Amino acid sequence: MREVVLATRNQGKLREMAEIAQAFGILILPLPDEVEMPEETGSSFLENARLKAVHGHLATGMPVLADDSGIEVEALGGKPGIYSARFSGAGASDARNNELLLERLRGETRRTAFYRAALVLSDGEREWSALGSWRGEILEAPRGTGGFGYDPLFYVPELGRSAAELSREEKSRHSHRGNAMRALCRILALPI
Repeated sequence: MREVVLATRNQGKLREMAEIAQAFGILILPLPDEVEMPEETGSSFLENARLKAVHGHLATGMPVLADDSGIEVEALGGKPGIYSARFSGAGASDARNNELLLERLRGETRRTAFYRAALVLSDGEREWSALGSWRGEILEAPRGTGGFGYDPLFYVPELGRSAAELSREEKSRHSHRGNAMRALCRILALPI
């Protein structure tokens, strides 16, 4: 099994990516505590993922996989986008971000949204990248207790449930990160 460090401090993302990667023969290791995350100064999910992957590799000397992801809401012109994790400002939390999203969409009938994910794997000499997306709609109130981030608000019409109501296996099969990971494995010629 290949060992890869995941450049994140988000425990939900670490669990989710570890489960997805295991199916491809990749063992995800947490970023060591002493390694600080770089500032996300990129203008896209892909640029931010690359910053984290390169920084993580330089700090650990190991292959590093980095994800940058978020939600884009059509009625908000694609916001919060790359600012999804810090949508509600300093000290942002999932609950505060979800409350702000509902506030901004109050009275709005156009509720189409896309989860987006960019993955970059860096081993110091080479880099590989892949993108994934997941279409859904923003609910008017949270549903479900699973997942993290905007999952309780992200309704998946073809499944008839929010992302927070899906099992972890279902979410991995349909999610933006799962789609990006499968695309990355195809690029790396790993069995999918």
